[in-house]
Amino acid sequence: MEDIKERMDDPGKFRQFVAAMVVNLATMTYGAMIGWQSPMAPKLQSEDPPVGIIGMTNEEVSWLSAIMCLGGIVTTPIMGPLSEKLGRKMTGCLLGLPLLTCSFLMIFATEQIHIFVARFFAGMGGAGAFFLVPLYVSEICCDSIRGMLGSLVVLVVNLGILIAYVLGAFLSFKIFNICIAVLPVIYLGSFLFLPETPVYLIRYNRLREADRSLMWLRAGDQLTVERELLRLQIAAKEAAASTKSIGFMDLFKNRGTIKGLVIALGIFGGQQLCGIFAMISYTETIFRIAGSSLSPNTAAITVGAIQVIGSYLSTSLMERTGRRPLLLISCLGMCICHYVLGTFCYLQELKYDISTFGWIPVVALSVYVITYCLGMGPGPYVLCSEIFDRDISSLAITVTLFFTWVVAFMVVKFFANLVDLIGMFGCFYILGTSCILTFIFIYVFIPETKGRSREDILNELNGGDSWNSTIVDTKISSTHA
Repeated sequence: MEDIKERMDDPGKFRQFVAAMVVNLATMTYGAMIGWQSPMAPKLQSEDPPVGIIGMTNEEVSWLSAIMCLGGIVTTPIMGPLSEKLGRKMTGCLLGLPLLTCSFLMIFATEQIHIFVARFFAGMGGAGAFFLVPLYVSEICCDSIRGMLGSLVVLVVNLGILIAYVLGAFLSFKIFNICIAVLPVIYLGSFLFLPETPVYLIRYNRLREADRSLMWLRAGDQLTVERELLRLQIAAKEAAASTKSIGFMDLFKNRGTIKGLVIALGIFGGQQLCGIFAMISYTETIFRIAGSSLSPNTAAITVGAIQVIGSYLSTSLMERTGRRPLLLISCLGMCICHYVLGTFCYLQELKYDISTFGWIPVVALSVYVITYCLGMGPGPYVLCSEIFDRDISSLAITVTLFFTWVVAFMVVKFFANLVDLIGMFGCFYILGTSCILTFIFIYVFIPETKGRSREDILNELNGGDSWNSTIVDTKISSTHA
């Protein structure tokens, strides 16, 4: 308990929170671009579309999300080298360019091709945000609030989605896009005033700049700055001594890095295969099946609000409860919701009269969104920022996010085809089974990282003890607490 109190007294937390919120404006912008499709797609499919002469077909609309994933696939491989060459801050500034380009293309679009190009740029911005934001936050914050600030990425994305849902319900196509364009402008204007991360500066022996960066991030606490500066210098020297240049094969050099890569790929793959994109895409369909009196816009806003609430709860619970419990609870809750929805759809397929139970899909979807936001939404990003050595983290995160975008593209593009092939109930059962497999993976392979330094986590991954020993350690620590 005393150790926890000591960590909670770390100075400069408010400044670290402000810095984390500013850099997360990029993810908020991307969230708004994700949410853009729900209110704008019906307008683009109407008989009198705001862009083009004829409305979009269902196939064309399905590409609005898929092409964002393609933008992510193309951009992710260059983010690691770019952030190492130019630094985190300069890369963050460049990140605003595709987001601004997307916004202005949307505002001045006259042909449907302009919309698809804009969505591709949105995917580029999203890929950059999901790479840079967790990396930047993990390199500026102290251990005691790393999980909370790391989980902000999903909260802010969902807040962006909710903003798009609300604005889209009341504004025209052009006015809506003008409002969304304000977000990347604010992001660029505020991010320019943030410092470069001390980790990056020390790695390139820019000690005076690193000292200034830490002085701002730790609110001028000289003792804390000196202690952390020394710790980071030691870590940088050890990393420099172990390897001079980083290549793809370095991901397989030692046991700890291999374990970290397996954990990252497994947890992010599970995140996508739990079906969050598909569930959000089929929100209106599920509400319609339930016979809900809510309009499509109201239904979308309701789900968006629930996402934000769940994400907010996650930011406070991530450090109190730990990563593992939230991830396990999240998988279990989503699994139950998938099977409930699958059974409901299957009974409808068999022509049973279940109209009196029309509230079940609404409740199941709401619980699904909350449980996703509690664990599987932010958890993978927090874990990925903690389980790799600093010299390999950029490459490891690049590989992980590239894999994630590929899986996301497959889920988004082919889910509708799978519904036609095996029915909605079959898809829900498959997604529920994916949640079970992800639950098993988390239970067996993922250690608890709450409140632990990166060095301590890496030491465990490199050690000879079984990963399952983490479960025992967690139980012992909770007993003493």
